Amino acid sequence: MFTPKLKRLLLLLLLTGPYHAGYAQQTIPDPDDILVGNRPQPTVMLVGCFHFAYYNFDAHKTAKEDQVDILSPQKQKEMEELLDYLYRFKPTKIVVEGGRNTGYLMSRYRAYKAGSRPLGKDEIEQIGFRLMDRFQLDTLYGANDNHILNDLYNHKDSLVFRPVLDSIYEDWDFSSDDTISALYTRYYNANDQLKKQMSLLAYFKYSNSDKMLNRGYGAYLNGDFKLGDTRGADALAMHWYSRNLRIFRHIQQLTTSPDDRILVIFGRGHVEILKHLFECSPEYKLIKFGELE
Repeated sequence: MFTPKLKRLLLLLLLTGPYHAGYAQQTIPDPDDILVGNRPQPTVMLVGCFHFAYYNFDAHKTAKEDQVDILSPQKQKEMEELLDYLYRFKPTKIVVEGGRNTGYLMSRYRAYKAGSRPLGKDEIEQIGFRLMDRFQLDTLYGANDNHILNDLYNHKDSLVFRPVLDSIYEDWDFSSDDTISALYTRYYNANDQLKKQMSLLAYFKYSNSDKMLNRGYGAYLNGDFKLGDTRGADALAMHWYSRNLRIFRHIQQLTTSPDDRILVIFGRGHVEILKHLFECSPEYKLIKFGELE
């Protein structure tokens, strides 16, 4: 004999079973069927670099003895291997971490082509200039920008904004002694050693992998990020996230054709955010660094 409670349960299963079985047999829709469809998309490839010239503007400073000598014969040989790999992407536009007015870069490029100056250490020259040669491109596109914080500090009404901004950025100094920040210091030091031990191409594949980029951005979510209740989060949004959203916007503005193949050469910290933005955008097709055949 079934109890009344068990009878109700069996009846519920009989009534709902066919519905669930039918639903399971349906094809789960892919949002790109609507958002992308067969529409041709401009293609983007992101190259997250360490700064070959070691400007040391970032929070982590690489000791002189741990810096890669990009101009050494060995590294120049490795550079050719890296360029051969990037050649497979066949870019039609190269975007670099430079100002949007790239006249100063083109002046350097013309001097390099004329033989009046050697290539500098900077990745813009070591990678960007050389790829321009290979593909006979006539310009580099700069997409760098300041953040909204800079605009507010220099606004005509900055005397109104500054007390608020100063209160948000009090103690924001990229120097924290929490456990996670200490682990990131170890992580950065280990990476300095890897740059010297691995070939450029091998290191770029490693450092541009999803996990490395994601964990790299994770550094911003500790230390100063935890200041106050949410002021550390507000500071990050106005300072670092704002800047990278603007960079993404400038790349959108440089996109003029679905046939564009845009190679973006930026510091890896920027690529940690740009990767997420391009992955989310149905406007572009993103090719990740290690996916070139």
